[in-house]
Amino acid sequence: MDLLYRVKTLWAALRGNHYTWPAIDITLPGNRHFHLIGSIHMGSHDMAPLPTRLLKKLKNADALIVEADVSTSDTPFANLPACEALEERISEEQLQNLQHISQEMGISPSLFSTQPLWQIAMVLQATQAQKLGLRAEYGIDYQLLQAAKQQHKPVIELEGAENQIAMLLQLPDKGLALLDDTLTHWHTNARLLQQMMSWWLNAPPQNNEITLPNTFSQSLYDVLMHQRNLA
Repeated sequence: MDLLYRVKTLWAALRGNHYTWPAIDITLPGNRHFHLIGSIHMGSHDMAPLPTRLLKKLKNADALIVEADVSTSDTPFANLPACEALEERISEEQLQNLQHISQEMGISPSLFSTQPLWQIAMVLQATQAQKLGLRAEYGIDYQLLQAAKQQHKPVIELEGAENQIAMLLQLPDKGLALLDDTLTHWHTNARLLQQMMSWWLNAPPQNNEITLPNTFSQSLYDVLMHQRNLA
């Protein structure tokens, strides 16, 4: 879920790959073969349609495996409990940064007054992606899900939206680290999004001449990556 971790992990695996999109092939015991794709939940108009070769791989696959089926109309943030006033949950500096970024994004800060901190972070990240020209209907996950359903291909969810929301609700300090990382590394995360987009639009890198900054906290990594993957 952390953007930088996704990019770094994918970059390490992509070196020398022969696809025009970010992906690697994995073979496991029992003659099990997987085509692991570096997906983006939101994409630009130029990222559709998906490469013909990728769609052919989907056609020949037994199933499509995703974190969650994002093609449904369900609202994952519905019925969340209201929180105390934002001023009581974050520092003055964090509040000022949030107000500045909200103004930059054209969002009224009052929208966040009683939202969970992790939800505020996710709304900011989604709005930032939209400002960069990305839309959910052009996301790689969404396009693959639509193609799988057209082909009557089974879709396997590793988590599902409900489990992801449950995990976010269990974040320490109600998601303060996720919000703080989002505010602190705001512009760096925008550049990382553009980097990931370029891997789909212009093909992934073929050399080692790329340096990615460190923009996530250890506590957040431990919950969203380490503990999550042990589950």
